[in-house]
Amino acid sequence: MFRAAGEGDRLSMAASDKSEEVDAPAPPPPPPRLFHNCWGCRVVSGSGLIVAGGYVFAAARKVMQKGAPPSIGTVAQIVFALGLASWGVVILVDPVNKSQPQK
Repeated sequence: MFRAAGEGDRLSMAASDKSEEVDAPAPPPPPPRLFHNCWGCRVVSGSGLIVAGGYVFAAARKVMQKGAPPSIGTVAQIVFALGLASWGVVILVDPVNKSQPQK
């Protein structure tokens, strides 16, 4: 049931001495991009996010125009709207593809 402390170690050391040299595996392929390089895809998704950010911002602004003081929820809505709009701008500009050297 129990082995002596060095019994299994001797077997594994003997097996490692006979190890063969193996070629290094090929590097994995690059992960697929979430948004493809086609200009139309970027325009549709980027402008859609900008419009969605504008809609959320307009809804938050409408509450403030009624004279109500801005609550933490309204501020969170404005921050979320700015995040959506800036995400849309990033998709349109595509800085990741431009920063990589062309092959």
